Amino acid sequence: MIKSSPAAVSAVAVSFFAVLALSGCATSLTGNDPEARTPRQIIDDQDTEMVAKRLILASDPRFEEAHVIVVCYNGVVLLSGQVESDDLKAKAAGRLNGLDNVRSVHNELEVASTPSLPARIGDAWITTKVKSAMVSDPNVHAGRINVTTVDGVVYLMGDLTRQEADDAVAVTQTVSGPRKIVKAFEYVD
Repeated sequence: MIKSSPAAVSAVAVSFFAVLALSGCATSLTGNDPEARTPRQIIDDQDTEMVAKRLILASDPRFEEAHVIVVCYNGVVLLSGQVESDDLKAKAAGRLNGLDNVRSVHNELEVASTPSLPARIGDAWITTKVKSAMVSDPNVHAGRINVTTVDGVVYLMGDLTRQEADDAVAVTQTVSGPRKIVKAFEYVD
């Protein structure tokens, strides 16, 4: 008879359920939608975000005091947030030149003071309301849209047809709170 420790049994069980859950996620992520990102693309985008953040932070100590958000969707990078000067704004985008998997950069950094914690919480609430509205609308492919809110500005990213993008913007306009909507879509038509 083979004896197993409780820790070994737990590790096998966790591994089994992780594989089971991830296989379900892969199906739900791509489904029958030929425009949906693959799990590999999602991982590449997340890796690009982490590398970009590290490169930006390491390039100048003033970035420690800045509020820089890096979002990547299918190789398109959005830089948003606040920095103290135009040279930091340019430096952040410049650090991404030649980075693997980066097809283009939308530099939406603003020269402004760092927002307060209540302002950031308000941004998170706006993002939540926009995403909820999109999920509730049958004309919007919410799973193919990234929503990021910074200082009341809602940034929409994704690979959509022009009609799908228009539908996403229309739904976003119904939500209270955003002071501006910025489209950073890649159009597939």
